[in-house]
Amino acid sequence: MTLAINILAIVGTFLFMEFVAWFTHKYVMHGLLWILHRDHHQGHTGFFERNDAFFLIFAVPSFFLMLVGVLNGNDFRLFMGIGIAIYGFCYFIVHDIFIHQRFKIFRNSNNWYLRAIRRAHKMHHKHFNKEHGECFGMLLVPLKYFKEEKI
Repeated sequence: MTLAINILAIVGTFLFMEFVAWFTHKYVMHGLLWILHRDHHQGHTGFFERNDAFFLIFAVPSFFLMLVGVLNGNDFRLFMGIGIAIYGFCYFIVHDIFIHQRFKIFRNSNNWYLRAIRRAHKMHHKHFNKEHGECFGMLLVPLKYFKEEKI
């Protein structure tokens, strides 16, 4: 039973992180912390951008949940921290590598799901300021993009 609960904690946290990422992207990155996110929309020089600071903003709670979970006998917080870390890894793969091509791999995917995510993100980036925008999620985007790519 404990294994099932731990897996449920990881999967549930991973799924919840899509909402957290959407909310944070829409209301924090395009709000109070636009100063860090702006260069992601308006361009930057070099490999790194200020937007990369959000990696730490999500990694710190993950690390502390795992630490506190281990210090308390591998309780549910460890597995919640693992769920956040797995989501962060997937975010890196999908957003930084697949969509933005920071490393030149996964360039020629013809999968309808991946094409829909890439197109939705492209629509998000057509806006250069913080007030406008659409499509703030990473793995779940509006259904219209899936419908367009499924055809």
